Amino acid sequence: MSEISTHNPEGARAHARAQGGVRIETMPILPPSAAEEWPEAVADHDKLWAETVAGGNYTALTLARGTVIELTDVAGDACAHVALFNAVQTDERLNVADTIKVQWQAYLTTGQQLLSDRGRVLATIVADTSAHHDTLAGTSNLQRNIERYGNGSPQGGTPAGRELLILAAAKVGLTPRDLPPTVSFFQGLFAEPDGSLTFTGSAGAGASVRLRAELPIILLVANVPHPLDPRAEYVSTPLRIRAWRDEPSMDAAAGPEAERALANTVAYARLRGL
Repeated sequence: MSEISTHNPEGARAHARAQGGVRIETMPILPPSAAEEWPEAVADHDKLWAETVAGGNYTALTLARGTVIELTDVAGDACAHVALFNAVQTDERLNVADTIKVQWQAYLTTGQQLLSDRGRVLATIVADTSAHHDTLAGTSNLQRNIERYGNGSPQGGTPAGRELLILAAAKVGLTPRDLPPTVSFFQGLFAEPDGSLTFTGSAGAGASVRLRAELPIILLVANVPHPLDPRAEYVSTPLRIRAWRDEPSMDAAAGPEAERALANTVAYARLRGL
């Protein structure tokens, strides 16, 4: 393709139109059904979103109740730092402490719920081939990344997770003070008996986790290195996202505390006409 000048409106228009049909790997794929790597059982009309989030980047999605979203660690060094909000009542958000203590479990995997600060279920983990996740350390921040890498700004080459989540939040009308502590998928930790945290890293390329939205949710994702990753380099590889239409859970959850949270969620959804 010959070089097109964008110094005038005609040239800028020609340049923009020349991009038609050119797929940028880290951009959403539209229509979603044109993307590859879908589960075989998902019909084209149920495919809602397809995107790859590059290392050091972020996304913000609003999902209907019952939507399943699959996150895949494509190359083995993604780390998805996730914040969740009730999309119809955004002052209700993920509560990591309650997620742990209500279910008596700090290590997320299939069947566990991501609970809100109102005792409701925002999402359920319905499949997990990684089991390398973290509820304890949160995401990276600007000062820490400046100390480790020399820069933590969103525009720099080593952006911090919180700085990217601030940008993601702004896309849906939320502010920095709205951001809760996050959970991290694909880079794990183990809590030792003395309280210290051991970084366990990744399960490897191709690992995935599926979340089902039990309420309409806003999902913010920053794909950046885990703050306790011991490597000196800023290592962050692509995160693939696929979302499709499904049904929310109406089944009893495991354990009385989790069952109560699901009952709260179903009652709330019915009252709201969701």
